[in-house]
Amino acid sequence: MSLVYTPFKGDILRGAASHNMAEAGADARILLAMTNTTFDTEQDDEFVGDTTTPDEYDGAAYVRKNLGSQTVTDDAPNDRGEFDGADIQWVTLGAGTRQAAGMVLFIFITNDAASPLVAWIDTGGFPFSGNGGNVDVAWNAEGIVQAT
Repeated sequence: MSLVYTPFKGDILRGAASHNMAEAGADARILLAMTNTTFDTEQDDEFVGDTTTPDEYDGAAYVRKNLGSQTVTDDAPNDRGEFDGADIQWVTLGAGTRQAAGMVLFIFITNDAASPLVAWIDTGGFPFSGNGGNVDVAWNAEGIVQAT
């Protein structure tokens, strides 16, 4: 199950400048969370640092990923807006203490306490354990997040 965090939805409707994902300087990032996380159940959290149990991935060669080539487009035939970015890859990702359960899309500001949560992403392929191989994430052709 994927979700968009409630405070992010409200901030978008209020026109929060820090949440403008189409802005050239927007710093969208992805983190990988393990199976003990509460990122997937605390939908009302506002910032990365608010999550009770982040359980961020701890396997060898894991790093948070910057999301390149960010775009926001109107999809008139489907009556929605779409946010997309470049596909990502973790190279030689080692096993963590638990399996990876999903990814968190957030906008990096200065630290986790100030970085707004955007979405929990649990698409096909979860849970999995790193095995020293590459982990490729190819986003859906319809974008990473859709607003209807």
